[in-house]
Amino acid sequence: MRQRVARISVETYHVMSEQPFLDERTELLRGAIVEKMTKSPLLASVVRELFRMVSSRLRPGMVAQKEDPLTLVESEPEPDIAVVEGSPDGYRAGHPRAALLVMEVAVRTKETDREKASIYAEAGVAEYWLVLPEKGVIEIFTQPVAGKYGETRIVRRGEVAVSQVLPELRVDVGGLF
Repeated sequence: MRQRVARISVETYHVMSEQPFLDERTELLRGAIVEKMTKSPLLASVVRELFRMVSSRLRPGMVAQKEDPLTLVESEPEPDIAVVEGSPDGYRAGHPRAALLVMEVAVRTKETDREKASIYAEAGVAEYWLVLPEKGVIEIFTQPVAGKYGETRIVRRGEVAVSQVLPELRVDVGGLF
C-alpha cells in the first residue's frame, strides 16, 4: 500500500503541521504520514522508566528526549527516547538532525518499529534499542552501515542490557518489565 502513497518532503510535512491539516498523533516515515498508535499503560510505564534511567546517566553535552521529533532526510520519527548531542535549550529553532541512541518500546507497533531500524541506520544513529515488553527482551542494534545495522544483540530477562554509546546505562531486563 505504501507504494501507492504520494510521498511528501520533511519541509512539506512541517508546513502541514503548522496548519490544521495534521493530527499531533502522526509522524513522517519515508515520506509517508503515519498515524501513531494510542499509548497503552504498559508502553507508557516502560518508556517512563527507561527515560528516568537514561536521563540519570547522561554525560555533559548529551540531552535525553522523550517522544520528540528527529528531523532526518525523508522522515521525522518521534522515538520514545532519543539521546542527542547538545544542550537542553539548543533545539529551539529546529529539531535534532541526528541522535546517538534511540529507543522504541513496541507493544502494538512491532512492525513499524522494526521498519524504523533502517531509517535510524541510514541516519547514522549509532545504537537502536527495540524494547519488546511482552517478550521480555531488548534487541540492541549497532554498527550502522549502508542503511542497515551490522550487529544485533538480544538481551533477555535475567540479563543486563548495556549501551555501547552510554556505557553507564545498564538495564536489568527482568526488572524493567
